[in-house]
Amino acid sequence: MTISFGWGPVEARALAPAAACVVVVDVLSFTTSVGVAVEAGAAVHPYRWRDATAAAYAERVGATLAVGRGEATPDHPWTLSPAALRAAPVPSRLVLPSPNGSTIAAEAGGATVVAASLRNRTAVARWLTDRGYGSEDRPLAVIASGERWPDGSLRPALEDLLGAGAVLSALAGTGTPTPEAAAAATLWAATEDPVAALHGCDSGRELYEYGFPQDVAVAAEIDSSTTVPVLVDGAFQEAGP
Repeated sequence: MTISFGWGPVEARALAPAAACVVVVDVLSFTTSVGVAVEAGAAVHPYRWRDATAAAYAERVGATLAVGRGEATPDHPWTLSPAALRAAPVPSRLVLPSPNGSTIAAEAGGATVVAASLRNRTAVARWLTDRGYGSEDRPLAVIASGERWPDGSLRPALEDLLGAGAVLSALAGTGTPTPEAAAAATLWAATEDPVAALHGCDSGRELYEYGFPQDVAVAAEIDSSTTVPVLVDGAFQEAGP
């Protein structure tokens, strides 16, 4: 099996050593936000913790620090919200704290790391295929980030299963998927209205309740982007030719 699928940082740590490339999928909202920022010209530094150490890290790398959605101000509009990032001035470097997507990126070891979402799923699949990822020589792992329960354990999230399945479906005919990867691709193909699913899933409803329905709308822009963010020297940047 040359294309695997897993959930969260723990499985990323287990699958990454055998993978030449790890695709991180965190649709609401880390990888969607990474894509929006990178396509606007920013280099995005993932950071695991949303605490005081994030500010020190941002200062060390010379980057703007994204704050929590509720902490945004007119003078500091950069947050994890993809809609806010789209409307804000583009910093050259942005630190984007995320306990899910950023942590998975950090667990990838020496593998190439790519940020995928529904917005760039076909572009990512094409980029992977063109470079031979998913072959016997270059196995591939697609990791759905999921969310966290209050005790810190993994909460599987439909939006990330759909996002991973969307990438895996676009990779059809490339390599040999594990049964888990094939099942995720099948779910995507069987979902009649993925946009409605995204708006109606637990995470989508939570964003509506918090007052950020526009973030769900941005995340639901399926195949609207050709940007492929790749982690280079600690920051996600547009993939080279």
